[in-house]
Amino acid sequence: MITATDKVLGAFDRTNYYLSGLRLNFGLSVVFDIIVVAIIFYWVYLFLRETRAIRILYGFLLLIVMMFIAKIFNLILLNFILKYLTTALVVAIPIVFQPELRQALEKLGRPRFFSELPLTKDSLTVLIDQLCETARELSSSKTGALIVIQRRSGLKEYIDNGVPVDAKVSSSILNSIFYPKSPLHDGAVIIVGDRIVSASSILPVAEVENSRNLGTRHRAAIGIGQVSDAVAVVVSEETGSISIALGGEIERRITIDRLKQRLQRLLRSNIKEPNSTFFSWFRRKNKSEQG
Repeated sequence: MITATDKVLGAFDRTNYYLSGLRLNFGLSVVFDIIVVAIIFYWVYLFLRETRAIRILYGFLLLIVMMFIAKIFNLILLNFILKYLTTALVVAIPIVFQPELRQALEKLGRPRFFSELPLTKDSLTVLIDQLCETARELSSSKTGALIVIQRRSGLKEYIDNGVPVDAKVSSSILNSIFYPKSPLHDGAVIIVGDRIVSASSILPVAEVENSRNLGTRHRAAIGIGQVSDAVAVVVSEETGSISIALGGEIERRITIDRLKQRLQRLLRSNIKEPNSTFFSWFRRKNKSEQG
């Protein structure tokens, strides 16, 4: 009769068997091979991080880990299910990732494909001051506005459906964009780093209770928070009140001082760390604050 101890020892034996197949005679070529593969995986991660496809990738990696565990502990039924599920995923992945794969192939030769727009402490201070000044001016004139600031999660699909803009954030530019007679005043302005990258972008509109008290801009601000960690600032064209949304929640009728305080806390993660290295993102902790 096979005991639990025998099963555990058998699992260790199978683990050693699989790991023994990974033994390599380390040399210069092997080290170079590992570095190249690491760079490729890092680039793939950087690209997928800008889309919601990163969640699918995490799920796929979880399935691989489960298959490895099922193989080691000889879980026949689980291994059978995961085997055929993985086979189906191999066929489904090119279909699911079709937009991302097409965009990746289109941008392989572009130098900004792997670039980021991090902030320094000084540029973050300027950015927040400009946003607060914009909110104050739009609020006083009761001009509707929706401004989205990207954090860790990418907003590429929403940037692409808007009108491309490449300008440093300033209250004068934002006021001109949201001027009621401007062709860009409808939709959202998206900010990455300290630059306006898109205007008139269409965001997902959230279905929320008591939506009668919320306009389209407010529901769009909630919606973008449900699919990303972005911060959205809304100015109501009816009352001139200022709101801030994050994580599917919205705080309404806040003061300029409160807005500045929230932005300072929420955008800390956008600051570029000094002496950052190629693999510095491995050491970053998720300090996304909910205010």
